[in-house]
Amino acid sequence: MNLERLMAITILLLNRKRVQAQDLADRLEVSLRTIYRDLERLNMAGIPIVSYTGGEGGFEIMESFRLDRQMLSMDELATLTTALNGLQSAKAYNGGKLDVLLEKVGALVSKAEGKGFSKTEPVMIDLNPWRKSHAEKLKYEALSKAIEESTVVVFTYTNMQGNETERRIEPMGLVLKGYTWYLYGFCLQRNDFRSFRLSRIRGLAVLHDKFERRAVSLSELNEQWGPKREDNMIDLVLKFNGAARVQAEDHFDESEIERQSDGSLIVRVHYPDNDWLIGFLLSFRTGVYVVEPTRIASSVKKAAMEISEIYRGC
Repeated sequence: MNLERLMAITILLLNRKRVQAQDLADRLEVSLRTIYRDLERLNMAGIPIVSYTGGEGGFEIMESFRLDRQMLSMDELATLTTALNGLQSAKAYNGGKLDVLLEKVGALVSKAEGKGFSKTEPVMIDLNPWRKSHAEKLKYEALSKAIEESTVVVFTYTNMQGNETERRIEPMGLVLKGYTWYLYGFCLQRNDFRSFRLSRIRGLAVLHDKFERRAVSLSELNEQWGPKREDNMIDLVLKFNGAARVQAEDHFDESEIERQSDGSLIVRVHYPDNDWLIGFLLSFRTGVYVVEPTRIASSVKKAAMEISEIYRGC
């Protein structure tokens, strides 16, 4: 007797209005005779399976039946389902595995309860990136498989400065930050743990070399590479005009904003003093004016003039 198959049949029946025996046989890759025998075993075990004949016939579980969901309330199940759907939108796990997990969660809700379950969802998480690419999907799937099978990968990596290096990595896991995927792994060239942005990985190849996973968790690595305290910080005073008000409110906390009578905003923040800051300020185009410090205002002006010079002939 295959207990895993019996559980799979139970979950499928709990999450479907009615299922034909042939559909179960095709999905589980067994004979019709095996399916009929399994259904009989489930009935004998106390799971009320009802059969219907005719063109719309098949098997289903009685409306009032549900698996024991222990200490989870309906609200908690709804929250769990929302989180799993969010992971599914981000392609955070193998699609088939998440489908099965969602089926199992659904099995904790009776069919009668389930009629209102999906309609009361108060929150939806959509982590689908705007940028979708078949090549990126293949890269993600190859790395996922390498992580699962503990096989070494090699690729060309481009850092923020545009420098390319060949890397040989023991992949530890994939991490989603915002809408960006990163590979965490042990770099055999650097003899240390490193993180790699997937969009900067080129020429990925999965080798046959196996490795023993190192005794460190993704959570520990993520904490190690969390927001870093910059040694070189600077106090900024920025003035946003009315047209850029919404953009400013999207980026800054209410406690950092002073609203002016003319509709403009004064923003006071403590930010890293580096090249990123200039690019960040330029992203607001003519909507922001750097009040203090004047050194940063001059750097923004210089960068804008250099950009203008590129388009001089246009």
